[in-house]
Amino acid sequence: MEKSLATIHRAHWYRSVRTITGLPGAVVELEGRRLINFASNDYLGLAGDPRLIAAATAATQELGTGSTGSRLLSGHRKLHQQLERAIASLKQTEDALVFSSGYLANMGTIAAVVGERDLILADQYNHSSLKNGAKLSGATVLNYLHCNLEDLQTKLEGQRSQYRRCLIVSDSVFSMDGDLCPLPELLTLAETFDSMVLIDEAHATGVMGATGAGCVEHYGCTKSNLIQVGTLSKALGSMGGYVAGTATLIDFLRNRAPTWIYTTALTPADTGAALEAIKILTQEPQLIKKLRKNFVLLKKSLSNLDIIPSESAIVCVRMKNASDALATAERLKTAVIFAPAIRPPTVPTSRIRISVMATHSPEHIQQLVEELNHRGTEDTEKDKRGIS
Repeated sequence: MEKSLATIHRAHWYRSVRTITGLPGAVVELEGRRLINFASNDYLGLAGDPRLIAAATAATQELGTGSTGSRLLSGHRKLHQQLERAIASLKQTEDALVFSSGYLANMGTIAAVVGERDLILADQYNHSSLKNGAKLSGATVLNYLHCNLEDLQTKLEGQRSQYRRCLIVSDSVFSMDGDLCPLPELLTLAETFDSMVLIDEAHATGVMGATGAGCVEHYGCTKSNLIQVGTLSKALGSMGGYVAGTATLIDFLRNRAPTWIYTTALTPADTGAALEAIKILTQEPQLIKKLRKNFVLLKKSLSNLDIIPSESAIVCVRMKNASDALATAERLKTAVIFAPAIRPPTVPTSRIRISVMATHSPEHIQQLVEELNHRGTEDTEKDKRGIS
């Protein structure tokens, strides 16, 4: 382990936690300093909202701090069912099922719907939870090139007939790039090759679509037959995960998804907070509009930098290497901006990952833009002088 850690340090891949105090929000206190927060997935700024805190407190006072066991055995509460109905209503599906985390939702769902006689075709940039769910299932797993429909079709043509079932798996918004999967085309290919589609809406729920229902709504695919997985811990400001789809799918998962059957149910506090977040999302559409206004403004203001193409609230600035990314993140921190460096092996190329929030002010965004554009100008001058 010591040798491995030394290698991690030499490659500039070493990670350590940083302590945040106080409530989450657009400005946070990190290691004793107040910084503008561009590191959070709290896209709507609800994690510190007094209404969610009140809902979590009320649920705790009424139902206690823990669910005490799996829902099939001892942990089911009416509040869980209310949350599932709210999710199904938001996603316009027949039913939904709440898990204790988005990671567990992905792993349990994939492992339940396919097995050793089946095929999974997965986008190469999928989240770790999707990849590990595919491994857990025992199915044959083939990665297709990122958002590459030609590569996916070629693999379907060559492999689909050899397997009982086929599941196409993709993030809807890719968490480290911010781009969107080509969902309508995935659904067309799935229909042509008698395959299922599962998409992870973790970074799309509360962000994409007219009502914040996600990329399925954004693309106008609400009536399509697919499996939607997501999280309650990002735009919805709580904790937990969900699966939304047909009533048959949800009934099947209650009986076959190991990460739901054998895991303690979501706490009353998390459940109450998530339910309140969905209520706010549906009643206050201006939150989504403000979020979109902010990330459109940021992308337009950074157009002279090397930005990874994105249609979501995730904006990534490419860096030359891991050490450059780390140095940029530290310089931003000195300028009271918290924006993390993302490096291999998490991503193939290093970058600064920026998460935009509805609660960022124009001044917050302008300060970030000035710092990043200043750095870009410095790099251009160094390149002209041949300085690395």
